[in-house]
Amino acid sequence: MSNEPSVDQRSAASPADAPTPGSFMGQQPDHEDLTEMLQELRVLIPGIQVLTGFLLILPFDQEFHNIALAEKWVYLAAFVSGIISLILLSAPAAQLRLERPLRDPLRFKEYATRMTIIGLLPLSLALILTTQLIVERTLGAITAIIITACVAALLAAVWWIWPLMGLRARR
Repeated sequence: MSNEPSVDQRSAASPADAPTPGSFMGQQPDHEDLTEMLQELRVLIPGIQVLTGFLLILPFDQEFHNIALAEKWVYLAAFVSGIISLILLSAPAAQLRLERPLRDPLRFKEYATRMTIIGLLPLSLALILTTQLIVERTLGAITAIIITACVAALLAAVWWIWPLMGLRARR
């Protein structure tokens, strides 16, 4: 009789291999992917903080009261969009700290993905409106419309259209 385990013994799942909460059909969530996603947020958030900080100090400039009412509304929309994107994009980090240790990594990953995608919408708007505000103040309305349209088109293509086309192609 051989000391090797039988085929039945080798294929039997050990308790460590058993599905855990948050696993799907025994598959563990890709922790590297989760780490990568959180790292991407760590890269995005400082940029949003800089943009929001710039917008935060703008009204305290002596010349701010001289801008047209329409530009003040553009400013306000850009500022609020920046704040909303900062809140949404930092939400996964806040939730991760509150829920630690994660009991359901897959649910958290879905939440973080959703907050990232939703947070990119107001960030897109903040970037477009800030471009319009700055270019109009420096080069005039016609140039602002042209450059803002170019920025909006580039942003739409790179952040939204191309990734969605790639997603559709993979399906």
